[in-house]
Amino acid sequence: MRKLVILALTVLCASAAYSQTSSAASSGAGSGPAEMVVEKKAGKVVVPPEKLRPIAIPKLSTPIVIDGRPDEDAWKNAAVFKDFYQVSPGDNIAASKPTVVLMMYDEHNLYVAFKCWDDRDKIRATVAKRDNVFGEDNVRIWLDTYDDRRRAYVLGFNPLGIQQDGIYTEGQGADFSVDIVMESKGVIEDWGWSVEVKIPFKSLRYAAGKGKNWGFNAARNIDRLNDEFDQWLPDDRNISGFLIKHGTITGLDEVKYERTLEVVPSVTFSETGSRKRTIPNSGYNALGPYDAIFNPIGVRDPGRFVNDPAKADLSVNLKYNLSPNITLDAAINPDFAEVEADAPVVSANQRFPIYFQEKRPFFLEGKDIFESPLQPFYSRTIVDPDVAAKLTGKIGKNTFGFLVASDNAPGNYSQDERGELINCQRARDLDPPDQRRSCPLEQFIDKNALFSVLRVKRDFGSENNVGFFATARIFPQDRNFVGGFDGKFKLNPKTVLTFQVLGTHSRKNFYDSATDRVNYRSGNGLGYYFNLDYTTDRHGWFFEASGQTSDYRTDAGFTRRTDTNRLFFVNRFSTESKPKSVLIRANWNQFVRYAFDGKGRLQEGLLGNNLNFNFQGNLSVYTEFGLQTEKIYESEFGATRNPATGQIGAFVGSPTRSTFDPYFSINANKTINKKISVYGFVGSIINSLDYDFGAGPRYPRASQAFVNYLQSPEYRNYINALYLYQADPVNNPYPDFAQPPQLDPGRGWQFDANVGFEIKPTDPLRISVDYTKSKLTRHDTHKEAYNTNILSLKSTYQFTRFIFVRSRLDYDTLSSNASGQLLFGWSPSPGKAFYVGYNDNFNYNGFNPFTGQYEHGFERNNRTFFIRMSYLFRKSF
Repeated sequence: MRKLVILALTVLCASAAYSQTSSAASSGAGSGPAEMVVEKKAGKVVVPPEKLRPIAIPKLSTPIVIDGRPDEDAWKNAAVFKDFYQVSPGDNIAASKPTVVLMMYDEHNLYVAFKCWDDRDKIRATVAKRDNVFGEDNVRIWLDTYDDRRRAYVLGFNPLGIQQDGIYTEGQGADFSVDIVMESKGVIEDWGWSVEVKIPFKSLRYAAGKGKNWGFNAARNIDRLNDEFDQWLPDDRNISGFLIKHGTITGLDEVKYERTLEVVPSVTFSETGSRKRTIPNSGYNALGPYDAIFNPIGVRDPGRFVNDPAKADLSVNLKYNLSPNITLDAAINPDFAEVEADAPVVSANQRFPIYFQEKRPFFLEGKDIFESPLQPFYSRTIVDPDVAAKLTGKIGKNTFGFLVASDNAPGNYSQDERGELINCQRARDLDPPDQRRSCPLEQFIDKNALFSVLRVKRDFGSENNVGFFATARIFPQDRNFVGGFDGKFKLNPKTVLTFQVLGTHSRKNFYDSATDRVNYRSGNGLGYYFNLDYTTDRHGWFFEASGQTSDYRTDAGFTRRTDTNRLFFVNRFSTESKPKSVLIRANWNQFVRYAFDGKGRLQEGLLGNNLNFNFQGNLSVYTEFGLQTEKIYESEFGATRNPATGQIGAFVGSPTRSTFDPYFSINANKTINKKISVYGFVGSIINSLDYDFGAGPRYPRASQAFVNYLQSPEYRNYINALYLYQADPVNNPYPDFAQPPQLDPGRGWQFDANVGFEIKPTDPLRISVDYTKSKLTRHDTHKEAYNTNILSLKSTYQFTRFIFVRSRLDYDTLSSNASGQLLFGWSPSPGKAFYVGYNDNFNYNGFNPFTGQYEHGFERNNRTFFIRMSYLFRKSF
């Protein structure tokens, strides 16, 4: 895998003063619980017996009001969770500040209250956006509702009661893209702060019945004290895993099961304008032979800006709980208009696809069920479904998920693209009968791609499972089927083994570099993944082996590379955590990676180290250095040369290229105070390979072969003849195009940097700035293969917890393109929302999207004004 190395800038600001003085003010909450005494034996924490037994949750007898103050008499009978341990940066020592969690339930809801003693003027809390509160003071609980130690809800709250919710999956971490319906409020007072929460049972998926236990833990995060993390139960760092170390709650015997139907109709009114062609396009490359008929190179097409008629898109999302542990989701013409777009990334000189996170609500329900190491299902391959349905749940030890969708995006071509098809068909009518061209769009236009996904897992033992995964994607003549097994085994408390094996069968087009042709044929492939992980506090290592054969395809999934095998080993040493020292903890990792293709040929190798330091004052520094090697083959980029047949290879000169790349990077993150945080990294790769793709009109190919081509008589004669044609097309024929040379990859110096900050001038306002730079300069020609600068500015003003205004501007110098958004939103709970937004996209001193020619000043590409409304209707039976 190609490694972009980066670095951290020198921290610009001095460390904020650090204090761990415990002072609980006397107020309505008293002076707080007495300081806990942590008992240890043989270096391990002795957990009080009462914490190891299931904690019975009492039933609420009288109603309470969720106002952030747990002062009703009913709370006096609640289950109490106290005496928290500091698990980071300290290693199971006494917490700096006392915390108490209360819990009770009634037939329909689970009630939780948090009481956090602290100095009022030091509490860090803002009117933040939902799912954006873990960067300040917060509390959270984990609810393992199947008590399987594999998956748990994680529900967090800041001192104002603003929510952050998600799913924690063992071995994968937390995913906060999931939202559940619940009610919470928080208050800050002289003695500290408190939060009350009401969680409807119908918002959760759980195992119902008398005597059922749930896994449970609670935690508090104190941001200013080196991001201190305190838990109700200690964290033994010498035991692998997270949920396995949690406690248990019980007594939820009188929960009243309700079948719940949720219907979320949504309507989006929009009016879009975009720049369209004024000269027909053939659909071929701008330098292709058919431009002589349709769009000669050099003829400017400024385009015209067309305002399309306003339109309304209606959609319906449905969710039905067949039981507390089985959910059916369906979406009819789902409204997936992006309220928040993907952040821009550096795409120059990239050989392989870039992964983007899923943000659409329908695919987020039960998302963790469909995740596995080889990613056979990647929901963003379903771009614009007409209809989709999904059944997910868990019965006993069996977890399952089944999804089907019909995606109209692959065959939904624009008017310009449909015009290209018409132009191709007209040109074909002029071709000699034995030389009639094909028009590829004919077989795809207005056709849907059909998806189906099946996932099942079976638990056995306390932390082991095996599973089966299958996917299918069908689109006209393309057929792709994937199936295989995976599993996870905990060999001992410190060692975990994970594996997955997938087989694929495809009927589609495959490129053959030996003949330089695309053949429609069947292809079978194999993908595999194996990981062995050993973890303790002071030492750890893991070994990983993975790969895919040349015909391996996962059209419904995400695969970066085929015909590759990778071996990776990492060893770690860590210092003892010392929360009161200047250097709290350091980690040193040594690693080696080796990759080779199906013929056993080297693809890449790496030998490196990294050092990670955590200092007082919320400062972390990470540095990495090493030596990597990369070898590429012309068959990976195009045709393989064959002197016997006269076939020219994809590369000029040698059919292979190789390089040894010393690299170095450093990055740093610093929270200066409650209002400002900064970060930065910078790095360099010496002898990084430029693949000679070019990076758009601003940075054409920088290789010596291409430089020679631009200076060749053939190219100059072509340009001169083109000018004559433009001046007098009647008497001057369109010239034959001078074909550019094959690729000429070469070494260069790569530099990468990223800096940014977030500032909160007032509690409701957040402003963030992010700047990324990446450039690669060739050694042989001293020309820049690319030089890109990406600037992102974002600001959010929260009028209330639920009403906000957000603006965003992204600018990329590589394409001289800017995109912006202004959005007003009201979102009181998941499913209920109202948005008014404006999106704009334009070039400044950029390049024409139709001809690639330079354009001076501002030129708008498209803009959209939209209003989006949705409402959650919820009925229980």
